[in-house]
Amino acid sequence: MEPIHEQTLVRKMFLRIVPLLMLIYFISYIDRINVGFAALTMNKEIGLTAYLFGWGAGIFFIGYFLFEIPSNLFMERLGARRWFARILFTWGLLSCAMAFAQGPKSFLVLRFFLGVSEAGFFPGVILYLTYWFPARYRARIVAAFTLSVPISVAIGAPLSVWILGFDGVGGLRGWQWLFIVEGLPAVLATCLVLRCLADRPANVSWLSAEEKNWVHQQLALDEQRSTGNTKVNGVWEAFRSPAVIGLACPTRLL
Repeated sequence: MEPIHEQTLVRKMFLRIVPLLMLIYFISYIDRINVGFAALTMNKEIGLTAYLFGWGAGIFFIGYFLFEIPSNLFMERLGARRWFARILFTWGLLSCAMAFAQGPKSFLVLRFFLGVSEAGFFPGVILYLTYWFPARYRARIVAAFTLSVPISVAIGAPLSVWILGFDGVGGLRGWQWLFIVEGLPAVLATCLVLRCLADRPANVSWLSAEEKNWVHQQLALDEQRSTGNTKVNGVWEAFRSPAVIGLACPTRLL
């Protein structure tokens, strides 16, 4: 039996998992910021005031907030591969559907359900990474994953402005093309997730039996080291946990 080279194994898992998750988060953030660029021409055409547009921007996060925890519970039950694919497919369709908003009501409804459909992806990724990487590596892995945010803003802004220039092509307005073109990658990435993402180390063929055993042992050790006072046994108990409440409070209130 060959000895496990820890750094090599962690690097192998990183390259197999994290770039795909970064790609999904990149798509997610482009879908999240494109409404601000669409507003340049969309608001007047569908009768949105600044107040209603503000509600539309905010109602997305209401849906996101309400369904984050249920989404993670479903991911734990159904597996990350299928659940992330579901998230991608539904948010991609709803993002494309934003192109056909006819007025304030349809705009607000679509924004709310877009938040619902995307809810749980980021916290789901954080949970998913705990299935693969020992605790001592997770801060660096999460930091690399969140690099998708500035990259998506840097690329998404000029891309969105360029797509707005399609105004009139195929009888659609530029802001409609914006939602369609930037929503389709999420739908298409569904197949990539189903094909390339694995639920757990035990499900992959690119890790040897010894490597899988090492990962299992390291995660078990992390579980043993976790403080008993921070462990919870249910959703409502989690909401009553001092640790959860403390982490949820804004920093300025602590």
